Amino acid sequence: MSRILAIDYGKKRTGLAVTDPLCIIANGLATVATSELFEFLTQYTAKETVSQLVIGKPMQPNGKPSENLARVEQFVNRWRKAHPELPIDYYDERFTSVIAHQAMIAGGVKKKARREDKGLVDEISATIILQDYMRSKGL
Repeated sequence: MSRILAIDYGKKRTGLAVTDPLCIIANGLATVATSELFEFLTQYTAKETVSQLVIGKPMQPNGKPSENLARVEQFVNRWRKAHPELPIDYYDERFTSVIAHQAMIAGGVKKKARREDKGLVDEISATIILQDYMRSKGL
């Protein structure tokens, strides 16, 4: 039994989501400063059994790469060199931030809280990436 961990990689903050050990339910895990992401994931995967990382692939609505893709690719390459035993895959993240905002509104999160807790959007976006990934794999 192991978990799948999803990453919504941002320039400043990165949202994380993880499944339960049976890979049935996706839950938000945390929002971390992107500068601390590599260390956070290294520590997390040392204490929890994780079988797969999934990172959002930032694309524009027209299918062209977004400006953040180069940063994401640098992180993925660094991860693969340091942790070849733990695979990391890309998954299309288009519109996840919009869906996350809509989910917050539908969930009754007040406008002030949405404005002040920007990390919550990142964590919800990572959860959406993970849910979509799991659905695509029939999990």
